[in-house]
Amino acid sequence: MSLFKDMLQSGESLFRDTIFLSYDFHPKILFGRENEQKQFAIAIRPLLQNHDGRNLFVCGAPGIGKTTACKHVLRELEEESNDVVPFYINCWKENTTYKIFSKMCMELGFKFIQNKKTSELFTLIKDTLNKKSAVFVFDEIDKLEDTDFLYTILEDIYRKSIFCITNYRDSYSELDERIRSRLNPEFVLFRPYSESEIASILQQRREYAFVQGCWADDAFKEIVEKCAETKDIRVGLYLMKEAGQIAEEKSSKTISVEHVASAIHKVDDFHIKPKEGLDDELKHVLDIVRDCNGQKIGDVFNSYVEKGGELSYKSFQRRITKLDEARFLSTEKISGKEGNSTRLHYASHRKLTDF
Repeated sequence: MSLFKDMLQSGESLFRDTIFLSYDFHPKILFGRENEQKQFAIAIRPLLQNHDGRNLFVCGAPGIGKTTACKHVLRELEEESNDVVPFYINCWKENTTYKIFSKMCMELGFKFIQNKKTSELFTLIKDTLNKKSAVFVFDEIDKLEDTDFLYTILEDIYRKSIFCITNYRDSYSELDERIRSRLNPEFVLFRPYSESEIASILQQRREYAFVQGCWADDAFKEIVEKCAETKDIRVGLYLMKEAGQIAEEKSSKTISVEHVASAIHKVDDFHIKPKEGLDDELKHVLDIVRDCNGQKIGDVFNSYVEKGGELSYKSFQRRITKLDEARFLSTEKISGKEGNSTRLHYASHRKLTDF
């Protein structure tokens, strides 16, 4: 019996293509979201008939397919019609009216817009879109610094559908009353995936990303169970990639339960969004949390101010919420003699069960 038959040789890999384990990859077949995609399509359908479309407010927990399902429908729309212009805007990145209008102008092909005012940018958008129809998808709307653009679009674009996506249904009540009365959306609530749906989704990605037959059945089952605990598909994708890399480092041709266990221990490096995508203020807040790991939010804010921070306490809290949702830190509700408070933990001090 050869001692080396179960070892990877030079040039061999367990991976076919790791792109299929990316959080941003959108597979052709989307499991478990047929009804939601149909609701998206029904809202858009009047635009194909040259009528005004419907507006949707889409909510549900992180990592359960809201963005993926919506992008599926937008891709099909692009194949169906040239007369309906789709926009997808991530409000984590474009969080002000000016940034959103700039992004739209660039997607419409306008150049040399850097010195234009917000009103001038919207004039370009309006003059173009009012000759056609448009679908506006605003993802992570709870990250917005202002919502003036929504009122402007609702008032001045003739034929449109607006989809607002968020993890929190309460975000709707935080919108300006003028916007809510004009938006008048239908609500689409995404339920969490069941364990069997999670297994189907991860199995599909496994077939795309890995060499056939390299996963031990019990190892893959462990991944599915851990992903089901967190109710976040992205955790499963992270663990699959890490387990595969650990197996390769050990020159193993099979990804085992031991490799999955090692991946789980490394999960504190897991972030939904890359740190490079944070603006300078968020990076500064995150650095303060790291230095004050485990302290109460009020004490962390005091340290932030002492080190030159200029945000108000309420704005500081909003930055903490953003970092928490992106898993750069975690929060812990505590109670004591002085009342209720929140303790902040930097990401490298978390375990999988903290998700």
